[in-house]
Amino acid sequence: QVQLVESGGGLVQAGGSLRVSCAHSGRAFSTYAMGWFRQAPGKEREFVAAISWVFSKGAALYADSVKGRFTISRDNAKNTVYLQMNSLKPEDTGVYYCARHRSGIGTKNLDHYNYWGQGTQVTVSS
Repeated sequence: QVQLVESGGGLVQAGGSLRVSCAHSGRAFSTYAMGWFRQAPGKEREFVAAISWVFSKGAALYADSVKGRFTISRDNAKNTVYLQMNSLKPEDTGVYYCARHRSGIGTKNLDHYNYWGQGTQVTVSS
């Protein structure tokens, strides 16, 4: 049984930084791509970042809106994926969800992810 548990959300001022984590329980974490998505109130869930499996050297993919500010990484020994968020903006506010891809190569399409966490709230004040 795969479970994903996010942590590290909170309230931060614009321009600040925050790191959210996602702990994966279950086998074969390192062979799957992992992704982060977010959902703001009244909006659809959107792609933020993805990281592919270990043998693709952890190739990362980012939404244009976060490129250069956010960094996704993974620690396969700890079965954990991280999202480091710098230079945060009020429009980054939302619930951040961790997800496991169906394969080892990350994509932007949320339909390609079949396991999801419960989410962690990130609020950026202006």
